[in-house]
Amino acid sequence: MPSDPPPTPVTVVMPDGQTLTARLIEREQTPSGWRYLVGIAVWRNTDQGAVEAAEYRVWLDPSAQVKPIDGVSYDDVPRKLLPPPPTYPDPGPGEPWGWVLEKLPQRGRGESVLHVSDCPEAPAGAPVLKLEAALTAAENPRVRTCTVCRAATELDPLLRGFGHEDD
Repeated sequence: MPSDPPPTPVTVVMPDGQTLTARLIEREQTPSGWRYLVGIAVWRNTDQGAVEAAEYRVWLDPSAQVKPIDGVSYDDVPRKLLPPPPTYPDPGPGEPWGWVLEKLPQRGRGESVLHVSDCPEAPAGAPVLKLEAALTAAENPRVRTCTVCRAATELDPLLRGFGHEDD
């Protein structure tokens, strides 16, 4: 029977600035950067009033809350990468390709939704925006990307970046 891999230690910076050694369990890439799942050894009380060892697991920001330990290899710690962005066929002749901005006048504050041009929720006859214009519009705090179509999937990573993991 295969044994569990040995714990991989990291230093965790606590909110009050103290540091402690924890166990790095997993690393996960998100659209806004990386996060690390660490296990922190703690004591807990049982229902019977005894004290036992336990592990508290929490996702932390490796740029501020988790620090590597010199001489420790992190090569065997599992990584979950973002899936590659979806690919879509090129539009056929006469089919517009781009994004459409839907104004929401009922909101009264100039709010809008950005759609892929073939989204069923996109307003008919609206001008089709190319990538740069769509990114400019999406950077406006009063514009959100549609979650029905693939506008959010396509534009959000370009706006926020994928971040880089510092090994």
